[in-house]
Amino acid sequence: MNNGIEFRAVTKRYGRDASAPLAVKGISFEVPAGTLTTILGPSGCGKTTTLRMIAGLESPTSGTILMGGRDVTTLGPGERNVSMMFQSYALFPHMDVVTNVAYGLRMSGVNKADARARAREALRGVGLVDFDERLPSELSGGQQQRVALARALVLEPAVLLFDEPLSNLDARLRREMREEIRSLQQRLGLTVAYVTHDQSEALAVSDQIIVMDHGVIAQRGSPATLYGSPESEFVAGFMGEAMVFPAMVEPGGRVSLGPLTLSTRHEMYSGVVKVAVRPEAWQIGAAVGIEAVVRKASYLGNCFEYTFDTPLGPVFAVSPDLSRPLAPGAETRLALGSHGVSVVPVASDATG
Repeated sequence: MNNGIEFRAVTKRYGRDASAPLAVKGISFEVPAGTLTTILGPSGCGKTTTLRMIAGLESPTSGTILMGGRDVTTLGPGERNVSMMFQSYALFPHMDVVTNVAYGLRMSGVNKADARARAREALRGVGLVDFDERLPSELSGGQQQRVALARALVLEPAVLLFDEPLSNLDARLRREMREEIRSLQQRLGLTVAYVTHDQSEALAVSDQIIVMDHGVIAQRGSPATLYGSPESEFVAGFMGEAMVFPAMVEPGGRVSLGPLTLSTRHEMYSGVVKVAVRPEAWQIGAAVGIEAVVRKASYLGNCFEYTFDTPLGPVFAVSPDLSRPLAPGAETRLALGSHGVSVVPVASDATG
């Protein structure tokens, strides 16, 4: 598969009424072969509908879907060489582990001995050895997730799809399994589309992130681009925590944020803008900056979280400096570093 996945002006409307709202509104994007793209967004943004159209479980109302350069718009799931891993894992409770993993091969006509041999190899690939005869009910959540992953991989799909695969796991298992998925994807050169609403998960596993909002693509790019250079207030707020402040672009391109001045990466017209600031961007205890008084301090083990009262209003900041904690009521100064500060338009129309 040389060309991965491509959407060309794809729309999706549920029902036949032309006045019904569109769930997906003319989006275009590519998932290059051998890469992992995460489709990220809040509930109702169209991300799961998009994934189901890749899988062939939903048909687009208009537009074209290509896989490997082939038009698959009207083809069903069985004609696309796609495997999908669901949030619920969808394991058969009455079948043991190896039979669950071999099921798709058996339905494809592979004989029982070969299917079970390939299933055991797939289980070994996800770190499950000597689990063949266990039932799903005898496995932990993380083990069930690995079985579901092995069942998807054993079919050797051209495209592997994940729909919120880690949402049922606790925080430690989510971290372990996202590392496992990313490692397998890179080792096997899989083309993967991955849906989640978890920003940290998307940042950790992706080559490309597509942020959707109300059926359109708000922004797409590398994790570093979307986190460090959001193009809208929505993307800045959705890709990790950020506070947004009103600001002015002065003649010459300088941005005034209250008493602070910033430079922009791109040329901007003079006028009102907004500045999105990540919590880690604030430099606490700066020699020059805005006056700040600690309103709240929280110790999180590896950092302190502070809320300050400032001339800009409340400011939320994170500090890794554990040796010099600030108590509520303490006075200090805040300045801004270069990382984690983005100037965005007051209004940005997201397009696909």
